[in-house]
Amino acid sequence: MLLTPRPKAVRPRTLRVAVALLATATSATLLAASTPQPAPPLGIGDRLFPHLGNPGYDVLAYDIAFTYRGDNSKPLDALTKIDAQVTAPLERVNLDFAEGKVRSVEVNGVPARFDTSGEDLVITPHARVERGERMRIAVHHTSSPVGRKEESGWVRTADGLAMANQADAAHRVFPCNDHPADKARFTFHVTAPKELTVVANGLPLASTRAGVPRTTGQAEGTRTWSYRTEHPMATELAQVSIGRSAVPRRTGPHGLPVRDVVPSKDRAGLERWLKKTPDQIAWMESKVGRYPFETYGVLMADAETGFALETQTLSLFEKQLFTRPEFPEWYVDTIMVHELAHQWFGDSVSPRTWSDLWLNEGHATWYEALYGEEKSGRTLHARMREAYKHSDQWRAKGGPPAAPKAPAPGQKISLFRPVMYDGSALVLYALRQEIGRPAFEHLEREWVRVHRDGNATTADFVRLASQISGRNLHEFFQAWLYGAKTPPMPGYPKWKSAAPGTKLPARGGSGHAAAAHGDGVHGGGGHVHP
Repeated sequence: MLLTPRPKAVRPRTLRVAVALLATATSATLLAASTPQPAPPLGIGDRLFPHLGNPGYDVLAYDIAFTYRGDNSKPLDALTKIDAQVTAPLERVNLDFAEGKVRSVEVNGVPARFDTSGEDLVITPHARVERGERMRIAVHHTSSPVGRKEESGWVRTADGLAMANQADAAHRVFPCNDHPADKARFTFHVTAPKELTVVANGLPLASTRAGVPRTTGQAEGTRTWSYRTEHPMATELAQVSIGRSAVPRRTGPHGLPVRDVVPSKDRAGLERWLKKTPDQIAWMESKVGRYPFETYGVLMADAETGFALETQTLSLFEKQLFTRPEFPEWYVDTIMVHELAHQWFGDSVSPRTWSDLWLNEGHATWYEALYGEEKSGRTLHARMREAYKHSDQWRAKGGPPAAPKAPAPGQKISLFRPVMYDGSALVLYALRQEIGRPAFEHLEREWVRVHRDGNATTADFVRLASQISGRNLHEFFQAWLYGAKTPPMPGYPKWKSAAPGTKLPARGGSGHAAAAHGDGVHGGGGHVHP
């Protein structure tokens, strides 16, 4: 996610579950199963989001059907089917879910009792499910597009809906195991009035010529669209766009299908931006290797979100980013590349815990800045020197990159602070200075190759960097990722970081998009623009 700058105040809003992370929470599940109601909400022990995710099972696939009747202020009817592998005996099964009404639940085809606890849907199957079994859950529910804006989930656009689920809002749309450690494949079926267009993550399940999804009868005057991902995906990255949309198509590197989603009335005016995507993909491939998914495109939503977001295979942007005259072309280009870079860093290689978020945002910011250097002459060196000046202040406000402070109460996307963006890209700059450009570039390629379609931790990155460089980098990373103060920059010992509370001049022109953000702009979970 990248927060987007505003001329005025910004309105803040881009594998399998590890046994070690789940051990404590799983024992809590088993204990809860033997005690009377009400059952407590659970979690998998994430330090920053302790109630996210649920122990005892591993989701393999979601199959989600929505019925949208044309009014984005009214709940959608929905059916969410979950196919999971049981990893510990469970008498109760918890799913993350809020903002909807549950009508019925089945487990393995048999009706099940259900209750709520906090933001958990607590399901009691007719019989205990055992370790090693497959568990198939079907939840008939509603999905409400009306809620507190800062929480997101559904985003109401001028002509329909889109999704923005980062960091913890997917369960405001559909029941799920809402933590990036439990990735799964997704299938979406969306029935909507026939004059609307629906696009979701992945590719159409069935199509006629030109890849247009077929119509599958439903109610008169409606059309059902179906999409499926070919790769596992975190719940926070789900995307469904419903609206009066045009879907321009083109071809990217190696025949990659590229499809974009834009308001029909604005298609011609937005083409100058849309046609950039294939070359941007080719540029990223030259840095880190083959694009990791089956398709890509940008979704330009007619809505005010305050951020852009790396939803898998279909990145979300505000339309006004591309239409407001005060945004220079280089700035918009770098934001596009930031979300594209996330397809490798954050989507294909997802964080095991939310404390590993720096691996997502630091890398996306790195390639955003590198693109700006190569394409518009805004040097990475100047941007990193400016970031170094602010780094101690960012760490004081938000914590060090790999040990961020918890988000502010009621503002969960406030996790996305400046230290996650330029503050984390600064760590990568220091690493390149420390081990040299050839080893660093080899590391970047290996990182996305080794962990493709999975989850990874900060410790995994440290281990791979040490292996490739032929050096023990533990002390280097300990200082740069966990220190309260910014270590000396290798090769630039005279660089200074201002002490917390010191007044610094506004960050300006020579950097990248985030240079305009300052301390108050990065407040969400994607990429924020002014």
